[in-house]
Amino acid sequence: MASVHESLYFNPMMTNGVVHANVFGIKDWVTPYKIAVLVLLNEMGRTGEGAVSLMERRRLNQLLLPLLQGPDITLSKLYKLIEESCPQLANSVQIRIKLMAEGELKDMEQFFDDLSDSFSGTEPEVHKTSVVGLFLRHMILAYSKLSFSQVFKLYTALQQYFQNGEKKTMEDADMELASREEGERKMEKEELDVSIREEEVSCSGPLSQKQAEFFLSQQASLLKNDETKALTPASLQKELNNLLKFNPDFAEAHYLSYLNNLRVQDVFSSTHSLLHYFDRLILTGAESKSNGEEGYGRSLRYAALNLAALHCRFGHYQQAELALQEAIRIAQESNDHVCLQHCLSWLYVLGQKRSDSYVLLEHSVKKAVHFGLPYLASLGIQSLVQQRAFAGKTANKLMDALKDSDLLHWKHSLSELIDISIAQKTAIWRLYGRSTMALQQAQMLLSMNSLESVNAGVQQNNTESFAVALCHLAELHAEQGCFAAASEVLKHLKERFPPNSQHAQLWMLCDQKIQFDRAMNDGKYHLADSLVTGITALNSIEGVYRKAIVLQAQNQMSEAHKLLQKLLIHCQRTRNTEMVISVLLSVAELYWRSSSPTIALPVLLQALALSKEYRLQHLASETVLNLAFAQLILGIPEQALSLLHMAIEPILADGAVLDKGRAMFLVAKCQVASAASCEPLKKAEALEAAIENLNEAKNYFAKVDCKEQIRDVVYFQARLYHTLGKTQERNRCAMLFRQLHQDLPFHGVPLINLL
Repeated sequence: MASVHESLYFNPMMTNGVVHANVFGIKDWVTPYKIAVLVLLNEMGRTGEGAVSLMERRRLNQLLLPLLQGPDITLSKLYKLIEESCPQLANSVQIRIKLMAEGELKDMEQFFDDLSDSFSGTEPEVHKTSVVGLFLRHMILAYSKLSFSQVFKLYTALQQYFQNGEKKTMEDADMELASREEGERKMEKEELDVSIREEEVSCSGPLSQKQAEFFLSQQASLLKNDETKALTPASLQKELNNLLKFNPDFAEAHYLSYLNNLRVQDVFSSTHSLLHYFDRLILTGAESKSNGEEGYGRSLRYAALNLAALHCRFGHYQQAELALQEAIRIAQESNDHVCLQHCLSWLYVLGQKRSDSYVLLEHSVKKAVHFGLPYLASLGIQSLVQQRAFAGKTANKLMDALKDSDLLHWKHSLSELIDISIAQKTAIWRLYGRSTMALQQAQMLLSMNSLESVNAGVQQNNTESFAVALCHLAELHAEQGCFAAASEVLKHLKERFPPNSQHAQLWMLCDQKIQFDRAMNDGKYHLADSLVTGITALNSIEGVYRKAIVLQAQNQMSEAHKLLQKLLIHCQRTRNTEMVISVLLSVAELYWRSSSPTIALPVLLQALALSKEYRLQHLASETVLNLAFAQLILGIPEQALSLLHMAIEPILADGAVLDKGRAMFLVAKCQVASAASCEPLKKAEALEAAIENLNEAKNYFAKVDCKEQIRDVVYFQARLYHTLGKTQERNRCAMLFRQLHQDLPFHGVPLINLL
């Protein structure tokens, strides 16, 4: 069928093999598929109301719009769609098309002559101004303009279309019979799908203007709302190339190609498509017709602005700055305040690492409010909140600011920004170590419905904010030892955001981090080391930090120390405070593992000062645990115990299960060390209390399958039971310790030397 479409009969775009620039001069032309749709409409008009039930007629009416607007499909697929809605009518359509295709040319001529009768009478079957009426009139007009040779080619194409449909129907019947006999339905279905796709490609030709616009708007909507329902990047690009082959100046197709290339992070092709979009926009005069000479300049400045955003997305900051300067210059010449506001927002994005960037951002918010740009104003407020969260501002002030931005969102129905705001709250609560509040915000976002109307069957809110919220949810469940729930969340993420989608990197990094933590807890350092490569590819800083942790666990202290020092310098330069504190804690751990707890103390105090200044409760609690352990090693368990009593409440309330276990284990050690010089009765009571805390710690470690920590706990319990004279309990703990010790490598500092 492709050769028919590319011939001269009903294709107004080609003359002597040359594609005209005004490709959509004629909005519709007749194709065999459209003749089949006309037969369906004619049969629907001839069938009485009593012959078709109300539900069947309703299903047919719902089917009509996609049939009229969508691209041509195979006859067998059309039969299936009609049969699903009304089997009786499907049989009538099939007979009618068969009589026309196996008859003579005059049968098709007579069919088009009879179509005009649909508008006749005092109560016509079809109104002229309805969707169906406009389609019928376009087809009648397009057919009447065809020459005799073109009519003959159209009839030949109709016969070929019918023969392909009949052949496909017979193949379907044979495949269904074979699948029943062999019981391999899944394999047969895959073969069937492949053959349908191949036939659809073979019968696809140039789309009319309405079909092309419908296709582009549908794919753009799916890319925004539910990328899984859109065509794959390769298939969509193939369709767009086919569309641009017949109409190279179709600007919207170039823009969809730009969005499609962004999905696969293709910087060259996306830049190429974006430039072509604005070139075609200027050449076709779409802007200048409505805005005069101003439209030409508007296209140029927004082209530069979009190019700056594209370069910024791929990390090409110098090129982005040059393009942004060009956009600012043209916008200032044209006195375009809206474009200047967008440029101001991107200036902040490019310079947000500077200390004075908040001044630029505050100015941007004020100007956006002044010019009535709620979207930009809200984004500015969100960026200000994020910046101040990293600067250590209190949570109540940040939430008040987000509440003000939420009022803008609901007032102007900015559903995308509502999602971003809730995802931002989730991230802020996690940053501040409030896991319960973060969990609540994430679940609130997932339970919301989008304010935008989307088609039935299309998932809503498949945006970056939802991916972020789901990743937070998976990590929060993994921290509490609920690995099955975390796996379910990740499985949903993989289905909702496939690997080729633009937000897939978020769940990929989340999945790798959870696997890494589980491997480290299980003592499988070789497996954790193999995961470092994947983490580094997605986040280089996180990858280097995890590599240092693995080296430290493998007792390669000098290599780990060198790596941590380099990472510390880099993070201090880029002002990544959270990672700076994490690195300081790892460096301190290196020192006390190397039997130098006195050197670790100033490092821990520096980490504690930073975590307090920036209100990072989770890291502050972890730092206090390390400080208490250092004091225990230095022989001052009483001070360590008092320090733990101050910090244990936030750990038990919002900390990870592993941190809870470490805290209870450390409390037990401090209790035992403090009771060493007590009277026998008080010492026995202290040891009993320590054993209870050790049992609680063991339960926490068991939730995250941390075998190394469980080994240390049961060893300590065996020592305590031996001191208390409980031989049976001691032997049970000793046997469990031996089993774990044989499976795990031994390293680290002694738990305690004297009881």
